[in-house]
Amino acid sequence: MTVKVFWENPYQTELLSTVSWIEGRNLRLDKTIFYAESGGQESDEGTIAGIQVECAQKQGSEITYTLAAEPPFQVGDEVITVINWTRRYALMKLHFAAEVILELFTQSYPDIEKIGAHIGQDKSRIDFVWPESLSPLLPEFENKAQALINKGQLIESQFEDKASERRFWRVEGFAQVACGGTHLRRTSEVGKIALKRKNIGRGKERVEIRLVV
Repeated sequence: MTVKVFWENPYQTELLSTVSWIEGRNLRLDKTIFYAESGGQESDEGTIAGIQVECAQKQGSEITYTLAAEPPFQVGDEVITVINWTRRYALMKLHFAAEVILELFTQSYPDIEKIGAHIGQDKSRIDFVWPESLSPLLPEFENKAQALINKGQLIESQFEDKASERRFWRVEGFAQVACGGTHLRRTSEVGKIALKRKNIGRGKERVEIRLVV
């Protein structure tokens, strides 16, 4: 099992770890700060031993990294992983913002069905089955989300079941949500957000979330 240091400290940008497996340009580490795409959140970007990581894949409890070049090191060697912090921090902000919006929608409309979600560096999105335009609802939900963000409440993130690596985040008085992503310490780190509606087909609505800088 790869130890996921990105859960213990999602703010860590550099880590010394040991290579546990190599096959061609693919490798695994005994512990890692490099998040692999999961739950709609895109992978981190960065380097291992100075070599660019082209792909990160979650495979059960392991994470496999594909490098841009053949690694000059062997199993048992120590290597330094460095992640792109600007990207990671943006993903953390947009991930939490998207989950707040989703939670607000499901609290107000329990029958609404989420059919997709994606968290990128520039924006996040949530797709719903909904019979009409969500545009009239967005100002209210944007204001509610912004009010929660501005409170600066603690975001608690921990294991629900360590053996199966099931995790959750919780904001007191708001929600507890199952999630294995990388999370902020406080809601106020998100900053100002803006929502936009898109129609993606009959009976399907998309809500996009962006950071306002």
